[in-house]
Amino acid sequence: MPDYNAWSHPDTAAFDFRGDVRTRPTAAMLEALSNASLEDDVSGTDTTTNELQNYMAHLTSKPAGLFVLSGTMGNLVSIRSLLTQPPYAILCDARAHILNNESGGVFALTGAIPQVVQPANGRFLTLDDDIIPRIQVDNGKQIHKAPTRIIALENTLNGMVMPLSEIRRICNYAHKHGILVHLDGARLWEAIAAGEGSLSDYGPLFDTITLCFAKGLGASAGAVVVGSEAVIRHARWIRQSIGGGVRQPGPLCAAARVAVEQTFCGGLLQRTHGIARDIAAEWQKHGGRLTFPTETNMVWFNFNGLGFTLEDLVKEAATRGVLISRDRLVVHYQICEEAIESLKKSIEVLFSRFQETREIA
Repeated sequence: MPDYNAWSHPDTAAFDFRGDVRTRPTAAMLEALSNASLEDDVSGTDTTTNELQNYMAHLTSKPAGLFVLSGTMGNLVSIRSLLTQPPYAILCDARAHILNNESGGVFALTGAIPQVVQPANGRFLTLDDDIIPRIQVDNGKQIHKAPTRIIALENTLNGMVMPLSEIRRICNYAHKHGILVHLDGARLWEAIAAGEGSLSDYGPLFDTITLCFAKGLGASAGAVVVGSEAVIRHARWIRQSIGGGVRQPGPLCAAARVAVEQTFCGGLLQRTHGIARDIAAEWQKHGGRLTFPTETNMVWFNFNGLGFTLEDLVKEAATRGVLISRDRLVVHYQICEEAIESLKKSIEVLFSRFQETREIA
């Protein structure tokens, strides 16, 4: 039996806090990859791919699933498949990935107008404060503004968890008014690992959901879109039209299946949340502030008012072999204890140096 907790390349990834792009496929993923079927998914005949799609549909309590090459493609395919005839608008959080981090693909391909909302609580959208005041319900009379056809939610966003109770309220309200709801669930695994429901809780609420197999799960590539059979049939056509049809995706799907079963279902993500909280506490213990609260596996350092900068932390950590590139640290499940202690030591040294500088001044 392969060791599912082992990983294939024990190199700098174990010291890398730059993000989960550095997570490595495990030995078990590579073994599954080598045993995958090699049929044609464009015609829908690849066994390994079909099994993964059905498995994800079952986990999310949705009728069907579709493998796509990335979370970005998943969001694009989902939203394009839900929209039919313009004019239409998509309501989303001002920090949403579909708006800020996916090259504008959703809005370029659909022609939809973004209805951008900054959450009043600074953390997540709420029905009463954010959705109802900004939504454009199609009442057949108002023709001056594009009607909201889709609400796109994201969980987690900046590492923060959107409560399932609020999601239910938003989805119920939207569907009551004939508005569809998409979930960018690239990091939904983390929300669930934090105790906010299960995949089967989210599935029935949304018309489409995108889930990413890379990021914290450790697969090398891929995501899945889940939805109704009709939406997924159309999504397959959209995927093909943007060059996402793959002749032999079986190996990628095999690795993704192991990533879900062993990393997510196997409970490996909870440890990363504990490590993130530990790092955040170390930062705050010395007087540092956080830009966003640490609720999952992300730590957001705030350097305002400090006597050192992000660049100083990058350099100090590098002397101990720890890799950092931005004010956001992402803890993945392959981080080693030595890297954690080295990072905490780097934080301690910088704050100590800052304190000495202030005393001299």
